[in-house]
Amino acid sequence: MHEFEVITSKTEGKVLFAAIDNPPINLLGPGLVRDLVALIKILDKGDDYKVVVFSSANPDYFIPHVDVTRIAEYRAVAAELTGEPSLSLLFRRLSETKAITIAQIAGRVRGAGSEFVLACDMRFASREKAIFSQLEAAFGQVAGSGGVQHLTRLMGRGRAFEVLTSSEDYDAGLAERYGWINRALPDNELEPFVTALAHRIAKFPHQGLLDIKERINAVALAPADDYRHDSDLFGKATQNQETKDRYKAILDLGFQQPGNTELNLGEILGSI
Repeated sequence: MHEFEVITSKTEGKVLFAAIDNPPINLLGPGLVRDLVALIKILDKGDDYKVVVFSSANPDYFIPHVDVTRIAEYRAVAAELTGEPSLSLLFRRLSETKAITIAQIAGRVRGAGSEFVLACDMRFASREKAIFSQLEAAFGQVAGSGGVQHLTRLMGRGRAFEVLTSSEDYDAGLAERYGWINRALPDNELEPFVTALAHRIAKFPHQGLLDIKERINAVALAPADDYRHDSDLFGKATQNQETKDRYKAILDLGFQQPGNTELNLGEILGSI
């Protein structure tokens, strides 16, 4: 058992189960970034785990987005591993770790939450409970943590434009059809399916799994400079007055708090 701030972990053989538990709504902030830095360092050793399954302790929120009041803080924490204040480069490092990573998704996955699960090797979602969005366009920003790179490769140009410019919510069925996730499963089948898959993969020789991962990444993972550029664009936009005004307007409506705004964010973003 590892000691993390906002991740609860358990080990079953060579599989690590990591549940995100950061009340009230699992915002991505310095605590979760610190945990990811620590976890990536563990996985980089390549000794203890073949597979990691990420899930959420909150049924309504996986990671709804970053904590917009603490952007400078979490970026500084990311620099402890990447050498640069970039969540994008941290997520890219997650994609390169010496373990197969699986996101088991129920609840809202928006913004950097979506980019986190995209950095995982596979994504499976609750058909009834999972909601996906890249919301940055509503604030005058580009998806700065890998969303542009992953979604364009997974969906194709037209669908990537739709997702990245609409700031709309997408249910798991449509996310599956677009290629955002591997599969949408009935909620009661999600955890058993992912657990069985994780243990099946963990039976196989580790070096073979790492070789497969390295070759897939060679084809599908964009160069680090592309992630760096997206991160820089996101950071610059946080200083724009229009972006600041839009953040203030949505914060005044209950953004970052449990309740109607966060539950129905896609609809509300279209009205401000």
